[in-house]
This record gives sequence, structure tokens and C-alpha cells, in this order.
Amino acid sequence: MRGTPTDPSDPSLLFDDTSAAGNKHDRSAVGKGPDVYPGQGLLSDPMSNLAMAYGSSLASHGKEMMDKNLDRFIPISKLKYYFAVDTVYVGKKLGLLNWEVSYQQDTPVAPRFDINAPDLYIPVMGFITYVLVAGLALGTQNRFSPEILGIQASSALVWLIIEVLAVLLSLYLVTVNTDLTTIDLVAFSGYKYVGMIVGVIAGLLFGRTGYYLTLLWCCVSIFVFTIRTLRLKILSEAAAEGRLVRGAKNQLRMYLTMAIAAAQPVFMYWLTFHLVR
Repeated sequence: MRGTPTDPSDPSLLFDDTSAAGNKHDRSAVGKGPDVYPGQGLLSDPMSNLAMAYGSSLASHGKEMMDKNLDRFIPISKLKYYFAVDTVYVGKKLGLLNWEVSYQQDTPVAPRFDINAPDLYIPVMGFITYVLVAGLALGTQNRFSPEILGIQASSALVWLIIEVLAVLLSLYLVTVNTDLTTIDLVAFSGYKYVGMIVGVIAGLLFGRTGYYLTLLWCCVSIFVFTIRTLRLKILSEAAAEGRLVRGAKNQLRMYLTMAIAAAQPVFMYWLTFHLVR
């Protein structure tokens, strides 16, 4: 009943209803603006804004310098040029690597327009095919495993990197002024995978005798191809025209060219001899 005094012993009244007070408190807080969070004063400090702007400028400058130096050694913007090939170019280039040994210098153009231009399509596909053929050879000998195949691919890649770095260091020490880029050296060093594939397949079909005979022919072909290619880039104009090379510097460049060419058969044998039994 209305007006009846409440019983203090009533259990429903042991706790006071504070919802109304809470609602009042919430309503009273409306319109007072956002809360102040820690660090707001630090971010609004002009010195902090200046430091953040300086750090952003420094990072962008460092990225620009890194891209500039990286493009100097590895012209990433020109990679598309090295993959501009077609079926006719690939067929003629493979013939040039394994059968023909003639080489003539023309104006540098895209590989599909000039068989003498270096490309990355054949070296990249040759490397992948070499790894697959190595797995096939290991499988026929019951020695295949993913770990061994990974080691085979890793070792071939590491030796390629070591070879290119050694050539770059040699060109620097000999002070050769050439238009050869790092990508060009990777391309010329990767052509040997074609001969390696042919040698391993011949070994699988005809045994070790077929492997040695085929690999010997491929080694001679890549040796002559490398000399005829790099001598136009490393040696002087007199050497390119077929005249006698005179002078200590030109002699040193000739030895360097022959050393690079002689290294190709060594790597071809080193990376394939254990695949044929």
C-alpha cells in the first residue's frame, strides 16, 4: 500500500538502487568534450612533429639512394628487356650455343630482334630444367629425396653467384671499361646450363661414355661462344678486329677473357658428374 512504511528486514531492500544516480552522472558528462588520453600532449608538441617529418624525409632519402645503387649493379628496370624473346630467337640461340660458333656484334636491340643479344629467358629456364633433370637422374639411381634436390638447386645457384661476383671483382681489378652489366654476366654464365642438361640426358640414355662425349662437345662450344662474346666487350677494339693484342693491359684483359671462358666447362663438369653413374 502507498504510504506503508517499508520493513527493514525485507531482503529485496538490502541493496540500494543506484541506476538513477548513474544515469544522472552519465547525462551530466554529455557535452564536456572528448577524454584526454596519455601522449596527446607529446604528439601536439611542435618538436615532435618536426622530428617525425625529419625521420620520414630521411627514410625516403635512404630508399632513393638504395634504389639508385641497386639499379646501378642490377638494372631491375631493364629486366623486361632480357625476357623479350620469341620461339625463333630461342631456337637460333640454342643452335648458337651447341652447334654454331659464329658471333657478330650488332647494335644492341631486344633479344628477339638480335640473336647475339644476351637474354635471361634461356638461363632461367635452363636452371629450372637442370634441377628437374637432376631430380630425374637421382630418381633413376634410387637416390632422390626433396632434401637432396634442394641441395642440388642451392649449390648450383650459389656457384653461379660466386662466379658472377668473381668476374665483377676481376673486371674491377683489371680496370676494364665495359658496358657489361651484372645481368649480362648472369646471362652469359647461365647459358652453360643448356650443355649441362644435354650432357646429363645423354648420360641417362647412353651411359657414362655418352655423357663424357656429349659434355665434351658442349664444353668446347660454350668455351668458344664465351670467348667470341666477351672479347668484344672486354678486349680493345684492336682485338675485336682480329689484330694482335699489344700492351700489358690488353694482355691482361685477354687472359681474363680466357679465364672466364675456361671456367664454364669446369662448372659444367662439377655440377653434373655425380648425376651419371
